[in-house]
Amino acid sequence: MSKYTGAWGEVLAARYLRNRGLPILAANYRTRFGEIDIVSQEKGVLLFVEVKTRSPGMIALPLESVDTDKQRKLSLAAAQYLRREPPNTPSRFDIIEVYLGENEQLEKINHIKSAFESSV
Repeated sequence: MSKYTGAWGEVLAARYLRNRGLPILAANYRTRFGEIDIVSQEKGVLLFVEVKTRSPGMIALPLESVDTDKQRKLSLAAAQYLRREPPNTPSRFDIIEVYLGENEQLEKINHIKSAFESSV
């Protein structure tokens, strides 16, 4: 998968969230621990969204690439973001799987809410 494909998947995921009335608070939020693809909000809960994009012919499911090491890095990055928020701000970790067809056309989006718990 090219860097372009991953970036295109993030654009499609952000559009998917906005179309459902969820604001995009940050995109590609970088910390020394890693990057959070999208930070959004739903009913007062901060959403830390990892976007995984797959093109035709790729074998592994997008969800499979968010292993425990990736979850730990996302948790640490989210903790950095949460330092800017009021104490005890509720949050969750979602994964959005973006499936592309030929010519990078969107085939399907699968939004997995509360995909994992923070590991820090």
